[in-house]
Amino acid sequence: MSSSDKKAADRAATAAAMRAAQARRESQRRLLTIGGVALVMILIVGGAIVYSIVSNNKNNDKIGAAAGATAAGTYGVVMGPDSATHKVIIYEDFLCPFCGELERGSEAQLATLANEGKVQVEYRPFNLLGRTTDSYSVEAAGAFSIVLKAAGSEVALKFHNLLYQNQPQETGPFLSTTDLVKYAVEAGAKESAVKSQIESNAGLPWVEAASKAAAATGLNGTPTIIVDGSKIDGTTASALLAAVS
Repeated sequence: MSSSDKKAADRAATAAAMRAAQARRESQRRLLTIGGVALVMILIVGGAIVYSIVSNNKNNDKIGAAAGATAAGTYGVVMGPDSATHKVIIYEDFLCPFCGELERGSEAQLATLANEGKVQVEYRPFNLLGRTTDSYSVEAAGAFSIVLKAAGSEVALKFHNLLYQNQPQETGPFLSTTDLVKYAVEAGAKESAVKSQIESNAGLPWVEAASKAAAATGLNGTPTIIVDGSKIDGTTASALLAAVS
């Protein structure tokens, strides 16, 4: 092979090697690009999934909080969210035996429906049966108002339920102020915040105002149950639950 032919062959071999190296670099670049895009897509999709999970958890927490929330009503306590399908108002006297039957027969079911966001219930205790300011109807409703103000709606709702779970006979013997304080504390109120007020019947003005407000609606007995703005015919737990089902 002549010198010129050898040089030409060397140049060709060098060019071929350079093209091969370039091809390898291009192939690596394409692989890196594809891998980078895939990684970005994985991060985007993964981030979206994580965000969705976190958002759903937050939304679920909000739903749970809203459903379980209680609030003070005008003259009572509200259980369940404002977005509930059915709105219920129950006018009641803590001494009324029919109110007691209603509460004991519907308390658990209404709490479940409230937690599910289906029902909002406002319990409005007042004095219907008491003829004197120191009667049990007045003292129990007054104690409820004191607990509501001093300890908040959740404690007041528990106190409300305890009063019905331990409801006395209409003819007595009645719960004493010591009993009322005991159940208030059991519900979660601080004794120092409610004891002296319950013993002195400090809730009397609230009871008088709540009773006037109830009378202004034209009701003539307890319990009176209002569902979605209309009074239902029955006063039993089955009638109430049927109306909100």
